[in-house]
Amino acid sequence: MNRRVVITGLGCVTPVGHDPKTAWKAVCEGQSGIGPISRFNAQGFPTTFAAEVRNFDVANWVSPEVTDSLTGAGLNVRFGMAAAVQAMKDSGLDVSTLPDRTRFGVYLGAGEGPQNFDVFMDMISESRRDAGKWDMDYFTTLALQRLNAAEESQQEPNILAARISGLVGAEGPCSNSLTACAASAQSIGEGTEFIRTGDADIMLVGGSHSMIHPYGVTGFSLLTALSRNNDNPTGASRPFDKERDGFVLAEGAAMLVLEEYEHAKKRGAHIYGEVRGYGVACDAYRITDIPPDGNGLARAMKLALKDARMNVDDISYVNAHGTSTGANDRTETLALKTAFGDQAYKIPVSSTKSMTGHLVAACGGLESIFSLLALNDQTAPPTTNYEYPDPECDLDYVPNTARSMPLKAVMSNNSGFGGQNVSLILTRV
Repeated sequence: MNRRVVITGLGCVTPVGHDPKTAWKAVCEGQSGIGPISRFNAQGFPTTFAAEVRNFDVANWVSPEVTDSLTGAGLNVRFGMAAAVQAMKDSGLDVSTLPDRTRFGVYLGAGEGPQNFDVFMDMISESRRDAGKWDMDYFTTLALQRLNAAEESQQEPNILAARISGLVGAEGPCSNSLTACAASAQSIGEGTEFIRTGDADIMLVGGSHSMIHPYGVTGFSLLTALSRNNDNPTGASRPFDKERDGFVLAEGAAMLVLEEYEHAKKRGAHIYGEVRGYGVACDAYRITDIPPDGNGLARAMKLALKDARMNVDDISYVNAHGTSTGANDRTETLALKTAFGDQAYKIPVSSTKSMTGHLVAACGGLESIFSLLALNDQTAPPTTNYEYPDPECDLDYVPNTARSMPLKAVMSNNSGFGGQNVSLILTRV
């Protein structure tokens, strides 16, 4: 059994807009969501800017009762709940009319929960008694007194999937991928497989992540992965540009409703596109580095093409992982050449991370939404901040201005720490 899988609902919360229509308009116009960090005092960090979701209130999307239940929940949960509600509403699905809710599942790519830094710092300070000597027993006592069990349970990365399943009434498969920056792209691929094989008719997929906190910025700073262009935050994310110096940390959520084609057609749903190909491959190289020849990503793209039963000249546009790091952009360019051969020079490739920043576990979901809207509007979004060509990055990166053009099939690529590579092919129906 290999049933067709289509997309009937979209939802997102991003640094450039709190819904797909607004976010898509922003990236097509080249608007940046990057600015100084306001979440905490970042002065003293090597990087003092990020792409934050600003002026967000989950109460705009969920009921007061659900809002109250989110006490202690992290931003990742709040973003994800809002995006899920949007996607379900956009799909027009009335779950109450489903004859069997066990045919409706959730598969997400999401990271860790909230980080109670203020509380922990206070406890650590109080526990350094007797001329600064660490008192672990006293720290334990304080932790038991001050940490709320309900809040601490929110740390589990599968909490969002569980909450969303309960919110939308999905009683089928409920899973969460933890493949870092490839996670939500992988959730789309794996959700597609559930429907293709007949184990579900509907899957809510996507991801959510928020790491703009001291620990997240510290970790990526130690890896020297973040841009340090503090004097020009909006120009800091510059994928494929010779002057790139690292990625820009971002946050947000993106959700999609996948549906078996006949199921969607029968109820007259609006169809954004079809998931035609899914390829996944591991580098088996290093945890935080990609192999210089990009063989893992190249294999993922080839597998996606094989799965879709398509040739390289069938692809109209590629939404690249395009992080703005020296290694990724150079290696992704090489991987595209390996997968597409000479055709790589004829296919527009762009990175919307130049405007949104890097949403980590949620980036693949958001970039799949942008890929679908590119198909619907027949427009390839730009790579902004592209000023200085890099001889090692010599493809068509749709520099600075969106391009109206015929699009029949779009590929979206993502790679994650640990060596996971995912390629998706989306087409018009």
